[in-house]
Amino acid sequence: DLSAKAKKRCDHPEVLCVILSRLIEYGVTLNPEKCVFGVIGGKLLGYIISSRGIDVDRTKIRAFLEMVPPSSESGIRSFLGKLGAIRRFIPDLSFAIHPINNLLKKDYSLDWTEDCNEAFDVVKRFLLSPPTLIPPKLDRLLILYSRATNVSLACMLAQEDDNKRERVIYFISRMLLDYETRYTQ
Repeated sequence: DLSAKAKKRCDHPEVLCVILSRLIEYGVTLNPEKCVFGVIGGKLLGYIISSRGIDVDRTKIRAFLEMVPPSSESGIRSFLGKLGAIRRFIPDLSFAIHPINNLLKKDYSLDWTEDCNEAFDVVKRFLLSPPTLIPPKLDRLLILYSRATNVSLACMLAQEDDNKRERVIYFISRMLLDYETRYTQ
């Protein structure tokens, strides 16, 4: 996917000419049926980009909402892999899904427990109304929230919008490695 953006609408044709000349210079061909010009939003890299910000593609959300809990190791890996594409929209995802992640550890059995069901449902509930992420503005302060638990680390990067409301730029989280969990004790 490729997107051309200019700070001012009147500069857009010039920016587009520079990009197109580079594509020609390097022998890159475009499929005209997949090219769109003069739009202020659309689907890019699996996300919906608009003047409001960055949203999860509704087809991805629908696929998650229609999912049944996985029943095999490959199903669990598939579920976690699909979550990777939307994890930036879900706060503290690693903590929420740690019961499911534990199923893939050597010392755990592959028994889908009530904790796994709850984790699965938490993800689905959150996807009913995911936030619209905003791109950062260089002239505004960044706000960073962080959280550490005995199993994960998480943070949220945000900025205030024109109405002084905090808006999310990005959520990130990760599971602690086995030796890192001993630091929290």
